Amino acid sequence: MAKKKKTSSNTIAQNKKARHDFFIEEKFEAGVVLSGWEVKSLRAGKGQLTDSYVIFKDGEAWLFGSQIQPLPQASTHFVTDPQRTRKLLLNRRQLNKLSEATEQKGHTIVATALYWKRHLVKCEVAIAKGKQQHDKRQTEKERDWQKEKQRALRAHNR
Repeated sequence: MAKKKKTSSNTIAQNKKARHDFFIEEKFEAGVVLSGWEVKSLRAGKGQLTDSYVIFKDGEAWLFGSQIQPLPQASTHFVTDPQRTRKLLLNRRQLNKLSEATEQKGHTIVATALYWKRHLVKCEVAIAKGKQQHDKRQTEKERDWQKEKQRALRAHNR
């Protein structure tokens, strides 16, 4: 008998605020260094990426501002810090490209998604450029127009 695959999504957490506040220019996939209790919490869906970004220290990339809430049944002899800075695993070329991008005016590196890839936790980081208020309004207008267009097409095809 063949095993049935789970149809659940691989996404743990998304940073929707980043798509609203920034123009996403280029995306990278990075591994995340986690401890055991963090992986268990992520399996339970306790991860959050809102307001998280990447900082560079000593030639390494670190995920800052992400939050993983510990499970209540976690062991008491662990020191659980939900907002600790977590190391990102990237190759040297990617690190160089990301660090060059942060040196440009108006650019930053944000975490856009946290997801499972087989049994590993991966973080999608992106080079982003900040949006002005009028850019945010324009994006919202375009999104509303696309919705209206789809509604009109559906109504016409009936």
